[in-house]
Formats: sequence, structure tokens, C-alpha cells
Amino acid sequence: MTPRLRQFYALTKPRVVQLIVFCALIGMVLAIPGWPTLGELRLGLIACVGIWLVAGAAAVFNCLVEKGIDAKMRRTSWRATARGELSDWQTLLFAAVLCAAGSWLLYVWVNPLTMWLTLATFVGYAVVYTVILKPLTPQNIVIGGASGAMPPVLGWAAMTGNVGPEALILFLIIFLWTPPHFWALALYRVEDYRKSGLPMLPVTHGNEFTRLQIFLYTIVLFAAALMPFAYGMSSWLYLAAALVLSFGFSLYGFRLWRNYSDALARKTFRFSLIHLSVLFAALLMDHYLFYPA
Repeated sequence: MTPRLRQFYALTKPRVVQLIVFCALIGMVLAIPGWPTLGELRLGLIACVGIWLVAGAAAVFNCLVEKGIDAKMRRTSWRATARGELSDWQTLLFAAVLCAAGSWLLYVWVNPLTMWLTLATFVGYAVVYTVILKPLTPQNIVIGGASGAMPPVLGWAAMTGNVGPEALILFLIIFLWTPPHFWALALYRVEDYRKSGLPMLPVTHGNEFTRLQIFLYTIVLFAAALMPFAYGMSSWLYLAAALVLSFGFSLYGFRLWRNYSDALARKTFRFSLIHLSVLFAALLMDHYLFYPA
């Protein structure tokens, strides 16, 4: 890969997009009783590619809109848009091509509902969140989290052509997970956000208030994480994983609230990534171990 291609690729935020596609894949798998057929595998693969392309386009557009903010923040100042190494037109064209290609794949080879939901997610993240909410309100993460919680719904729609209550439960889990995840990051990056001018919660309401909010969200998330078992989507295997992971996240939230340190905030942020990934992996294992067909 040439240096220029690496610059474009980096703008798609590969690690974030990988998590998005993984969550969409969970929705696809849970939508199918038992093991998928070859046709379903093909459909799922195409849907993953389409979702990856549109999610990458949203990330690229985000980098374009926030290039000035990124230039002021240590963790984002390396991006080609922030350093002026890629022009606005180059970046916008790249985002447009990715979005168009992904939307075409989803509409033609998957189903129109998945395409429209994915496109709505693109608009929600790239426009409503990035352009409107993020610079205006400290609740940007909470409201904008709806876009980030959509992947399982997209996956479910790709395989079934509709949105079931199971998909909405998965949506709720990610929606409630998002604020404590990002606010833990914002706590130890608060000076970056203050310099950027973004009204993140630690900047507008202070460290202590943010820590309390993180703890409260982990408690509510604990309850939401039990819903797949309560609804009959999973068995005791998932329940055990959900209890351990949610207790761990709540414990991190409590410790962060009562005795703050930047090191603990970093650990809380990292554990939040483990929490969501392992929670959904447990849901996946549970589906195949206890509901084979």
C-alpha cells in the first residue's frame, strides 16, 4: 500500500469500523436460527462489505468536518486532513465513492431496508452528530450514540428484511454502553477537548459530575445486558458472561467515581472495549452452542 493510500485508509478509522462490522455480524448471526446456509453466508458477506464501506465513508466525512479540531488534539493531529496533506475535495470525493459503493451493494444485493437504514445511520453520524450535536451540546455522545448503536439492527435487517425486538435489544445495549465508554476517554483527554472547544461533559460540567454519570450509566447498562437472557435470546452461558462483565464495568465506574485518577480512567476505557466485544462474542457462542439446527 502506497503512503497516499495509507492516508486514505487511516481516515476510515479501521479499528472503529471493525467493531461496527463485528456488531452488525452479531445481528446477522442471531437473526438466523442455527447454522447459516451458503446463500445466507454470501448475503452476510456482501452486507458486511456494504456496511463497512458506508461506515468508512462516515468516518472520512467526520475527519473532513473536524480537521480543525483534530489539529488541536494530540490523539488526532496526525491525520492527513488535520495536517493538510489531503485536500477537502479529495477527502469528500473519497467519502462519496465509499458511500455510493456501499449503498449500491446493499440496495442491489441485500435489500432496500438495509440500505436505507445504513444511509440513515451515515446521516445521523456524519451530519446530525458531527456537524450539529457535537459542537453544540455536552449530551452529544448520548444523542449521537443512536447512530453508533445501529450496526446490530443493520445486520438483522440484512438477513430478515425487517427489524425485530431482538435487534432493538442489541441496539439498546450499545446505546447505553456508548456514554460511559466515551466519557471515560474524555476524562483523561479533557485538556485536548478544552483546547478544541468541544463541549464534552468533563469540560462543561466538570470531572466529578462526569464520573457520577459514568457510574450511573454502567448500572443501567447492567440491566440492559441481562435483557437477551430475559427475552429468551440466550441461555445461561450468555447470562454468566453478562453478569461478570457488567459487574466489572460497574465496579470500574464506582471506583472511578469515588477515587479518580487518569490511570483508572484509561483502564475503564479499555475495559469498556473488552466489555462490549466479549459480551457480544458470548452471545454468538451461546447461539451456536445451545441453539444449533
